[in-house]
Amino acid sequence: MSLMNLLYVWVLSAVILYFTAFLVPGFRIRSFGRALAGALVVGLFNATLWWILFILTIPLTVLTLGLFTFVIDAIVLRIAAGLLKGFEISGWIPAILGAFVLALLQLLLKSFLSV
Repeated sequence: MSLMNLLYVWVLSAVILYFTAFLVPGFRIRSFGRALAGALVVGLFNATLWWILFILTIPLTVLTLGLFTFVIDAIVLRIAAGLLKGFEISGWIPAILGAFVLALLQLLLKSFLSV
C-alpha cells in the first residue's frame, strides 16, 4: 500500500468516525482533528489489540455467529476514547451502536470507492 493510499484511508476513516458521532447518541467527537487522532489510534488498536481479543473470544464469536466482533470493536473504541480528549463514548450501548454504524459506513464506502 502506498503512502498516498494510507493517507487516503486514514482521512476517510476519520470522516466516517466523525460522521458516526452525529448519528449515534452518546458518541461524541469534539473536532475533525480529534477524529483524525481517533482514526489513527483505532487503526493501530485494530491492527494489534483487536486480533488478540478476537483470538481470546473465538468461542463466543462462533456461538454468536460473528456478532461478538461488534463487542470487540466496541472495546477497542472505548479504549481509544479513554485515551483521547475530545473523543467520548458514554457507555456500552453507544459503543456497540457506534461499532455497528462504523462497520456499515465503511462497507458502504468500500463498495462505492476502490479503497
